[in-house]
Amino acid sequence: MYFTSDVPPPGGGDVRVSGVLALSVLPFGHPDSQWLVAEVQQEYVRRYGGQDQTPTVPADFAPPRGLFLVGHLDGSPAGCGGWRAHDGDEPDFTDGDAEVKRVYVVPAARGRGIARALLTELERTAAAAGRRRMVLQTGVRQPEAIGLYTSCGYVPVPKFGRYRSASGCRCFGKLLPSPLTVPPPAR
Repeated sequence: MYFTSDVPPPGGGDVRVSGVLALSVLPFGHPDSQWLVAEVQQEYVRRYGGQDQTPTVPADFAPPRGLFLVGHLDGSPAGCGGWRAHDGDEPDFTDGDAEVKRVYVVPAARGRGIARALLTELERTAAAAGRRRMVLQTGVRQPEAIGLYTSCGYVPVPKFGRYRSASGCRCFGKLLPSPLTVPPPAR
């Protein structure tokens, strides 16, 4: 999937990508995925003093119960994000939930709409896989993330997961369209 500055991501949005952004489904263990995940963990160290301790298992991001995207800007890894399925047999989740994890854009590529393009495609693929709601955790030291999520229609939901008791934790959710109404990916 490719986006340029004059082609908006699926679902619209404010895109300012300069160059060609290619979104690819890659395994969580792919070298580009792992490099970007290591970078986001260092971002957490800078902002919070430590890495995110939420357990992540690479198999959680394998289709059909998950997905991991990497955005390459002009051929270089520039951002990533994934979703993993959760259902009502797990505490804090309801049937059909998809949890967003590891949305990140490298500093040199920020402000170009890459995170919005990643999030839009994560939502589209989760809905196409039959997921009914996206949920996520972020923190107050990530105001850019909170701004992105709220501008994309996410609303506060009860806290969940490892950081549910953390005062700086914020959780958001968004209902997804029925799989029958999910548009195909842009080309």
